[in-house]
Amino acid sequence: MSFTDKLRNKAQELRGRIKRNTGEVTGNRHLQAEGSADETKANLKQAGEKIKDIFRGPGTHRRKP
Repeated sequence: MSFTDKLRNKAQELRGRIKRNTGEVTGNRHLQAEGSADETKANLKQAGEKIKDIFRGPGTHRRKP
């Protein structure tokens, strides 16, 4: 998983968590559901990237000089 993919997925997860918490505090069920969906989507993307990394194997990672 590239660093930018990790960063994007974490940002989406954080946005979802903020939306969900804001929805809980304000009582806005729509915002709460949207935030939960964003969080779930980001977590699934992260899991998919991790699975791709596993199948790539140890020989495909870049080595530091």
